Amino acid sequence: MTDALLQFRDAIRSTGLEPPDVIEPGRLHRFPGAGKGPSNRAGWCLLFDDGLGGCFGDWSSGLSRTWFSRQGWPDSPQAQVALSRQIQAARLQAERSRRDRYREAANRARRIWDAAPAAPRHHAYLVAKGIAPHNARLHHGCLILPVTSFAGTISSLQFIAPNGRKRLLSGGRKRGCFIAVAGDEEQARRVIICEGWATGCTLAEDYPAALVLAAIDAGNLEPVAVAARRRWPSTEIVIAGDDDRRTPGNPGVTKAKAAAIASDALLAQPQWPADAPETLTDFNDLARWLGGGGA
Repeated sequence: MTDALLQFRDAIRSTGLEPPDVIEPGRLHRFPGAGKGPSNRAGWCLLFDDGLGGCFGDWSSGLSRTWFSRQGWPDSPQAQVALSRQIQAARLQAERSRRDRYREAANRARRIWDAAPAAPRHHAYLVAKGIAPHNARLHHGCLILPVTSFAGTISSLQFIAPNGRKRLLSGGRKRGCFIAVAGDEEQARRVIICEGWATGCTLAEDYPAALVLAAIDAGNLEPVAVAARRRWPSTEIVIAGDDDRRTPGNPGVTKAKAAAIASDALLAQPQWPADAPETLTDFNDLARWLGGGGA
């Protein structure tokens, strides 16, 4: 392995990504995004044909970087222009691959969703969370929920097993997309955005006049909230954040505040009674602990 290739791999690793074992110059490689499982293909890299530069990124986080070896940056203006074109071509190739991946996943999601029956009220996850099925359907014993873009198309699916284990359809687009829990998107007068679907169901049952959207996780709150503000510029938007009190940095509160600021929205957090256990983190937890009362 050349020094330049070692440097390229180190540059990728410095961003939290683990590059593939084999990197062939001139070929786009896909590999797991940061913190993702082995089947994930959100990470990508392309080492230029000369091996002295390359690009890499992570579609799941929006990361995109350019890298050069110590000898890789050209001196002449002409060579720099050629290099800029090479970088642009690499990024376009990665973008085409990303769009193909999203399109394939969206088609797969639509087929699964269209064939799935409505979820039964006695599904173990619904019973455990004390919520109604709302828009959930059933697929091989798991609840499935449509992840939707603001253009109104299904981009992916979330699967929730009876024991609560969650996963997203491989290759599907999540960033900036949401699960529509309840409410009228055309006549939205109040929009509540939370992290998880179960929390969204609790909020929808407490505030039936609101449009409730689940952003799936804390990191997706801000992209969804900003897009929602563009969609409904004069509508009240409330970010109903989690409170991850036992997690360093409390990502639930941190991300919810950032989303509220970025979208000019109101912020709501669970108000814990003095005797509430610290294992509770969201509005659904609070409602269940209170015995089904309002959060």
